[in-house]
Amino acid sequence: MDLDFDVVDLDEIEYPEEGETAPDFTRPLVNDEYWEDESLSSLCADSDRVVLVFHAMDGAFPATYVWNEIRDRGWHEDATVVGCSISTPYAHKRLLDERDIAGDYRLFSDPGNGVAREYGIDMDLDGMAGLEEPRPAVFVLDGDRTVEYAWVAAEWPDFPDYDAVEAQL
Repeated sequence: MDLDFDVVDLDEIEYPEEGETAPDFTRPLVNDEYWEDESLSSLCADSDRVVLVFHAMDGAFPATYVWNEIRDRGWHEDATVVGCSISTPYAHKRLLDERDIAGDYRLFSDPGNGVAREYGIDMDLDGMAGLEEPRPAVFVLDGDRTVEYAWVAAEWPDFPDYDAVEAQL
């Protein structure tokens, strides 16, 4: 198969594993109407289960593919599902509208990629000096931010095992 991109093996990293507490953070959380600063801990406290999805910047094909799949599987029916990427709130608003996920899903805006660094999943954007984004990852968290399930990409592009996430939900 002739791909329009190279598959890149990523270095092994350390990230929050099952049974560990996920780092807390506060960032703008974008919904279908507005955005405001929200902490991960407050989301977890208000829900039995939170699925935190780190994804490529909005507009990149991996982000489109991931959110289409999550939308089609209806994860929001079993958990609070939020994304996190380096995209701005304005770009997130467009993604929510374009993917037809506004109202069911929300996205954290983290242009400085600090959250990904806290989770140990930051990576340089190939060929773009000084730019980085989160490595694709999914964390299922309980109300205390304990990691119940963790998947982090070993190559780029890579996509989660959606069935494994659903089994956890």
